[in-house]
Amino acid sequence: MNGKNGMNAASVLKLMAARNQFNQNHPKFGAFLKAVFSGKIEEGTVIELSVTRPGTDPITTNIKVQQSDLELLEDLKELMK
Repeated sequence: MNGKNGMNAASVLKLMAARNQFNQNHPKFGAFLKAVFSGKIEEGTVIELSVTRPGTDPITTNIKVQQSDLELLEDLKELMK
């Protein structure tokens, strides 16, 4: 893929290398995502995300998965393979 409609091969290889490095640096996170996406995400599932920067209070948000979110979540699941 290349041009406006996709990524070129060099970009894909760079992204794959970055993903591999991230997985090496944070194996528990990869295992967490694998466990979460090992089953089907259903409507009504709550996904919560929290970020804590050094010296600050956590910022947390969540979503309750809607029917219209399911296709995007399945696409994300495929990208993680």
